Amino acid sequence: MTVPVIFNRKLVRYHRDRAAYHHETIQDIVQIGADRLLERLDDIQRSFTDVLEIGGRGVVAPILQSKGMNVVSGDLSHRLVSINSAPSVCLDEEYLPFKAHSFDLVIANFNLHWVNDLPGSLLQIKNILRPDGLFLASIPILPTLSMLRHVITEEEMELCGRVFPRISPFPDLRACATLMQRAGFALPVVDKEELLLVYRSAMALMKDLRFAGETNALMEQQKTFTNKDFLASCITKLQDQNEIAVPLHFAVLTGWGPDSSQQQPLQPGQFSVSLEDVLKN
Repeated sequence: MTVPVIFNRKLVRYHRDRAAYHHETIQDIVQIGADRLLERLDDIQRSFTDVLEIGGRGVVAPILQSKGMNVVSGDLSHRLVSINSAPSVCLDEEYLPFKAHSFDLVIANFNLHWVNDLPGSLLQIKNILRPDGLFLASIPILPTLSMLRHVITEEEMELCGRVFPRISPFPDLRACATLMQRAGFALPVVDKEELLLVYRSAMALMKDLRFAGETNALMEQQKTFTNKDFLASCITKLQDQNEIAVPLHFAVLTGWGPDSSQQQPLQPGQFSVSLEDVLKN
């Protein structure tokens, strides 16, 4: 099956390379997101030894190392992954360079939304997990940046007569659940989290997106310089209020490598009590 190429992966790498110089500027946001993600580990009564962290920004790896885990950090950007104190490797999330059953924990923190073949990447992650190993990830979902998307679309249609793709498409919560099941993870769970970010100006928001490496990397985008009137109009509309509230909606994905020791769903006919009797009572 042909995988649609939505993102320019070379441009994604360039943006993440550039973000490495500004990672301290957005470190607080990354830290909060990482804390929300790693809270799930506190509820799991088992230990992990060998860990792959995808999307290294120097936050998750030290926490895992402090718990005695052997951590390998990976990222598409050599500059960004070199921030980590853990052993690191520059990798492409679409072609993971690890053999089957290499890790008992894989963590991906806010970077899988730039992958073209997300179902394929999730399948590879499941394959490098050991039986009963854990996959834990956070990924932005709709309606993140909906206000910005609406303003840009409305102004561009009015001034230019057409709309150019400018903001990365995000999945919704249901799509994330479907992807986890499709990849074959055992006991998949998808939760929704929200982090409210407040900016004093539209330029501050744009600056953070740039410093985070989250600017436009779509294959289909405008090839000429953006109209100044268009930018000015968008900024004016976004700054109608004293503050700009930007909720970051993200899904936390949890799934396990299949293993015979895990709870298995009952097959039809194995139930000891019929649904009819339950409803009657």
